[in-house]
Amino acid sequence: MASFTELETWKQARKIRVYISGVVKSFPADEKFRLTDQVIRSSRSIGNNLAEGHGRFHYQDNLRFCIMARGSLTETLDHLIIALDEKIITEEELSHFQAEYDSCLRLINGYIQYLKSKKQENSK
Repeated sequence: MASFTELETWKQARKIRVYISGVVKSFPADEKFRLTDQVIRSSRSIGNNLAEGHGRFHYQDNLRFCIMARGSLTETLDHLIIALDEKIITEEELSHFQAEYDSCLRLINGYIQYLKSKKQENSK
């Protein structure tokens, strides 16, 4: 694959980042340097880690960054659960995100399995 932008995992991470950018616009001002900043950073980190891993030379390095992307994805979900608990977002907004989260998680896990199989093939 020539570019990380061709990865389905990265494309899904981008959708999540764009969704989060829209959702946080309705967050209260007193959350600007707390929850808003945290959820923006974690959502950006998903795609950032996928891109950085793709740019690495070895499969093991790429795997490590994919695992970090998966952690950032889960962190983003936790931030939105907090937003729901604080009545900043609605159940509908969380449900929409949950569907995108599930899709991204499946893609990342599939990509991790692919990289593991490529790593094994190359070690033979």
